[in-house]
Amino acid sequence: MLIAQSGGPTCAINASIAGAIEEAGRHPDLIEEIYGGRNGILGVLNENLIDLQEEKRSAIEGLRYTPAAALGTCRYKIDFKKKPEQAARDMDRLFAVFQAHNIRYFFYAGGNDSQDTSLKIHEEAVKRGWDMRVIGIPKTIDNDLPHTDHCPGYGSVIKYNATTVAEVGLDVGSMATDDGSVCIIEVMGRSAGWIAAGTALAKRGNPAAPPHIILFPEVQYDVELFLAKVREVISAHRYCIIVVGEGIKNRQGEEIGADKTKRDAFGHPVLAGAAWKLKEYIEATLKTKTRTVLLGYAQRAASHCASLMDVTEAASCGESAVRAAVSGQSGYMVKIVRESSSPYKWSTALQDLRQVANVEHFVPREWISADGFMVTDKFIEYAAPLIEGEVRPPMEGGLPKYVVLQGSPVEMKLPSRDAVSAAPAPEPAPAAEAAPAA
Repeated sequence: MLIAQSGGPTCAINASIAGAIEEAGRHPDLIEEIYGGRNGILGVLNENLIDLQEEKRSAIEGLRYTPAAALGTCRYKIDFKKKPEQAARDMDRLFAVFQAHNIRYFFYAGGNDSQDTSLKIHEEAVKRGWDMRVIGIPKTIDNDLPHTDHCPGYGSVIKYNATTVAEVGLDVGSMATDDGSVCIIEVMGRSAGWIAAGTALAKRGNPAAPPHIILFPEVQYDVELFLAKVREVISAHRYCIIVVGEGIKNRQGEEIGADKTKRDAFGHPVLAGAAWKLKEYIEATLKTKTRTVLLGYAQRAASHCASLMDVTEAASCGESAVRAAVSGQSGYMVKIVRESSSPYKWSTALQDLRQVANVEHFVPREWISADGFMVTDKFIEYAAPLIEGEVRPPMEGGLPKYVVLQGSPVEMKLPSRDAVSAAPAPEPAPAAEAAPAA
């Protein structure tokens, strides 16, 4: 089997990898070798594979509390629409690697684009008649994958962010003067406001507690109404804590924090300025002292404040992916099913990748208050169970001791990718008879 990770890391993605590796070890009659792809699909394209069975058992277990992407990650899209020739070459190369190493099980942990990659590889395996099971493992702090109740990684990011909002709120509130004080905390979430919404857990049911205002990418905001709300909060509490999703939009539907002169790996304008733009509005109009906090990578890497529930579910998703594959399933993503909220009960199931790939799931409008500045009790009921429990990594010298895989390389069997790209194109091979879909 081969497993890889893609997209932005989380506190919990390594737990999914650990769960998959441990479950694979329970099926030695079907899975003889367990490989990892370095830096996602790019590592597979470059035949940069590592032997995960060479890792110490303690290292695999340690993945459950280690942040980031232990296998390395990437943001690489196999794009048949915009780059069909390159996509075709990529597929040829991928299947050359799969065949050279007899890969019969492929698992890809990631978000929307990663599930799209899993779907493409599954469909290509069927088309080429290569008997391989492909299962996607959900991951994204953005929590925007459809059909799953929530995504591994989300519970930990909102646990950390809500903690930070509560702490910053105490700090700012203690220094507030009659002139008022504002702090704007910017969190991740380009199109979906799940992360911003999760900071409302810091209120603990107290309307006066921060955050006082949450701005969601799902809502288009009028600047005057926003400033009026800030003025109202300062008048009531002498300070105002605002949480803003990085992708918030104005009345014209434009992302106010977008830098259109810079593009990310998928062609989107780089987001890095929503909080600063709001700071300018507030200081220019309300003449109020305003500070900004950009949580950035810290929010997705804060394993010291991870949710035990989140990590437990992430590991279970990895285990479920392997169990599904060895039972003959392919072309699915593992999903989390909520059976009840109080008490919280959950299980895992499978969802057809065709219904998941490149589909975004947004915060329901009825879970956002009528004025667009706060969540409703329905959201609190949804999110509260996801942050329960603490993960306690071993400590050394007063700091968490995380693991790093030794990464024993698997022997390469093919010419390098660059050498293949430079070589003359071979004659097309006869089409193989397509295997039936699993």
